[in-house]
Amino acid sequence: MKLPVRLAPLLAILAFGTAASAQDMPFDSYLQLVAAKARAQGASESSIRAVLDGLQPNQRVISLDRGNLSSGGSVSGFPPLAPYIASHNTTARIEQGRRMYAQLGSLARRVESQYGVPASILLAIWGHETSYGAVKGGFDLPAALATLAWEGRRRDLFEAELIDTIKMVDRGVPRSRLVGSWAGAFGNPQFLPSVYLRLAQDGDGDGKADIWNNEADTLASIANYFRDAGWRNGQPWGVRAFVPDSVDREAVRSNLVAPVCRRVHVRHSKWMTVREWRALGVVPQNYIPEDAIASLFEPDGPAAPGYLLTQNYRVILEYNCSNYYAMSVGLLADEIAR
Repeated sequence: MKLPVRLAPLLAILAFGTAASAQDMPFDSYLQLVAAKARAQGASESSIRAVLDGLQPNQRVISLDRGNLSSGGSVSGFPPLAPYIASHNTTARIEQGRRMYAQLGSLARRVESQYGVPASILLAIWGHETSYGAVKGGFDLPAALATLAWEGRRRDLFEAELIDTIKMVDRGVPRSRLVGSWAGAFGNPQFLPSVYLRLAQDGDGDGKADIWNNEADTLASIANYFRDAGWRNGQPWGVRAFVPDSVDREAVRSNLVAPVCRRVHVRHSKWMTVREWRALGVVPQNYIPEDAIASLFEPDGPAAPGYLLTQNYRVILEYNCSNYYAMSVGLLADEIAR
């Protein structure tokens, strides 16, 4: 059977793309493959051209990605938390967060009431991701995503994000605004394109979800992310806790194996109610409901501060699967709200 004229070259590109590893095809040919897939998903020709025309691979992006390879979890030790907190939750970052909290006033309270996520948490995310909008990245997003997809190590992830970038332009995002990190995150909260399409919010009713420059849209979008991830209103992310030496750490060790981010969860104890922790002598230093389910975390060992973490801590981990990140966000939020 003879293939339609427009379908034959498309199928040839698709066959080549699925059979070959990423860099086995020229970059321009790979972009034709992406364009075909975007078309198949309903993207307009004008947006495809706006995003893909003139792109060239960015070797700096490839270098940064290869330099970001982890050890795969083979290292048994963990760097201490305290120096990380000291370097990230600086006095300047805390004070700027408090100033923004005061300046945003009724807007912060409205978003908190609407989404059920504390404004201090939203500001802590904003502060950690972009220093409250001061550092949002300077890479051309389509070029960075196309490079990472073509390079091939995580092709499925970045190709999908590149196609979603085209869909963002279809939704009305200007091509000139597509600037961000080398790994494809952008705006005040550093969303990926797929997250933007699914969760970005119009916080002020102007018909746009401007997470680059608009404070209302930024706060509402982060809040929507947290609500979607399961934030529980009325519970803290965690609290500092006094943990006596009498606690048998082996007896409370969790035997569960996390399907993702195993090194993050391996140091968390099993889940028990706060009431059960109190029975073992573990005393929360701030309010937490007695029936809340919590996990014990002693990031720097039994001689250092311990924490009872709630399910809301796991929600912060959804944003960035790192104990160092999640702890710094939670502690920064506490300082902002203090």
